[in-house]
Amino acid sequence: MKHDTPLFSIITITYNAANELPATMRSVAEQSFTDFEHLIIDGASKDNTLEVAKSIGTEMMSIYSEPDKGLYDAMNKGLAKARGEYLIFLNAGDAFHAADTLQKMAIASKSKPDIIYGDTDLVDAQRRFVAKRHLSAPKQLTFDSFKRGMLVCHQAFVVRRELAPSYNLQYRFSADYEWCLRCLRKSRPGKCVNLDCVVIDYLTDGLTDKNHKASLMERYRIMSDYYGNVRTLLFHLSFIPRYVWRKIRQK
Repeated sequence: MKHDTPLFSIITITYNAANELPATMRSVAEQSFTDFEHLIIDGASKDNTLEVAKSIGTEMMSIYSEPDKGLYDAMNKGLAKARGEYLIFLNAGDAFHAADTLQKMAIASKSKPDIIYGDTDLVDAQRRFVAKRHLSAPKQLTFDSFKRGMLVCHQAFVVRRELAPSYNLQYRFSADYEWCLRCLRKSRPGKCVNLDCVVIDYLTDGLTDKNHKASLMERYRIMSDYYGNVRTLLFHLSFIPRYVWRKIRQK
């Protein structure tokens, strides 16, 4: 049953995602906590994405399908339609880690935090565990936390709707990082709650090196804008040992 003001708005962005969507839809349908709405914001898919959503979706699901200007434009459409107290962006291929994930978030929400967050596991297309996300959620999340990178995966970053701005469409690859920074800057001290568990299974998407490098360059510019050029340069120099260690472990 749909609620006029649900506790959570789960927003799923899709475009020709028929293969990736089932795992996402099942993870929502399996949740033990049901005070949510599930918004499918589709970019006028040409495959059977919408049929997949309708076949697995819950009665709390609503589908909106029309052309958009890309991922972040679609996210803005989801923001505009969301009625829930808290926002969760769960895109096609990503999934809640367990059937009680929303229940844990609901318990945490009783203290009325600004942001609820947790950790992320990486999975492949067969939903097999690949690795822990290389950046772990900090015990205490503040605006300064993100000067060291996006320590919390966007899908595991649950924000009170009244706090959430629109995504800045000037950014092609890292608007989610900049959006999180603005949310954190508006959050109240001590009002970010760590669930201390994995909340999201994130589908590794095989980004090309070109897009990955473009994303990193864009993120560097954002960090410079928010934290200053000198601090950002020093922070990135400190990232080098971490990067080298990751490459060694991957071998």
